[in-house]
Amino acid sequence: MSMVRGNRWLGWSVLGLGFGFLYLPILLLMIYSFNESKLATVWSGFSTRWYGELFNNRQILDALWISLKVAFWTACASTVLGTMAAMVMTRFKRFPGKTMFGALITAPLVMPEVILGFSLMTLLVAMGGIPGFPARGVTSIWIAHVTFTLSFVTVVVSSRLQELDRSLEEAAMDLGAGRLKVFLQITLPIIAPALVAGWLLAFTLSLDDVVIASFVAGPSSTTLPMKVFASVRMGIKPEINALATLMVLAVSLAAVVGWFVTARGEKRRQRDMQMALQDKG
Repeated sequence: MSMVRGNRWLGWSVLGLGFGFLYLPILLLMIYSFNESKLATVWSGFSTRWYGELFNNRQILDALWISLKVAFWTACASTVLGTMAAMVMTRFKRFPGKTMFGALITAPLVMPEVILGFSLMTLLVAMGGIPGFPARGVTSIWIAHVTFTLSFVTVVVSSRLQELDRSLEEAAMDLGAGRLKVFLQITLPIIAPALVAGWLLAFTLSLDDVVIASFVAGPSSTTLPMKVFASVRMGIKPEINALATLMVLAVSLAAVVGWFVTARGEKRRQRDMQMALQDKG
């Protein structure tokens, strides 16, 4: 009995140390965002001064707007393209080049970001002479981020599609529904939680990226991570603590909303399946 209690105490201690290692720096960062001192790590009193300074910093606000804009459209494009790729990977069992297609889709998962960013920069420079091709800037960052996040969305949606009961779709088609109607009314509601999770993942990865964006960005398209990285190299400024606190709160809120939507969709799916089984019985 004492050995069981000892193992339980050890497990809780290791768990507490792990969570402390992960979240204690974030907690300290949030506390020091209300520090009155110009020194970011020396407490001298409570103040919201740096939040005001943050909202008056035009460079940071411009970089934030670029990052949010790129992340939003990246998440949208990656969700659409990733869902299409997942449908191909799960619904078409055999076709010429499937292995190569799967390897190309999942390559960004294992490829170092430095290599991916450098290769994309080389491609953009090589194609820069084509008339109408966008110059390095917001559009090039968006293209690079879609390339980077597409594989993550594909994996998330593929796992959901593999668990999908195909008999539901087959029953709908036997009743006269077309493929498009089956996808919109049967498949799409079932995989909706995976789409939400994939969208949030792509949005977060794009918003957080600094390596790839540094390779493909133009002189007037500095993203927020690039701006923060350049700022902290000269020393931690109090505005960065305030900015990080707002970002943590925003991401946490998005995660809670995503979890709520996913959980609600899962409950609805389970309820619909139970009702269908009862009607069938």
